[in-house]
Amino acid sequence: MTIDDLKQRVEAAIPGAQIEVTTDGYYYTVIAVSAAFEGKRAVQRQQMVYAGLNDIIADGSLHAVNIETLTPEENLAN
Repeated sequence: MTIDDLKQRVEAAIPGAQIEVTTDGYYYTVIAVSAAFEGKRAVQRQQMVYAGLNDIIADGSLHAVNIETLTPEENLAN
């Protein structure tokens, strides 16, 4: 599994999102910024990201991922 693979999967699940993926060699961190997150609870936002990753989590290709989701406004506040 590469950073680009993960990024493409999340981009496909959330079109138009800005996606950043990093890794320390074991854990992956996905930061997703999208207007699609507006009005959604944290768990709903994460479910949107997981929609693009569920198959590779299920088959064991991806086993450690941290997800941060932000709306564009929340991203500007950081």
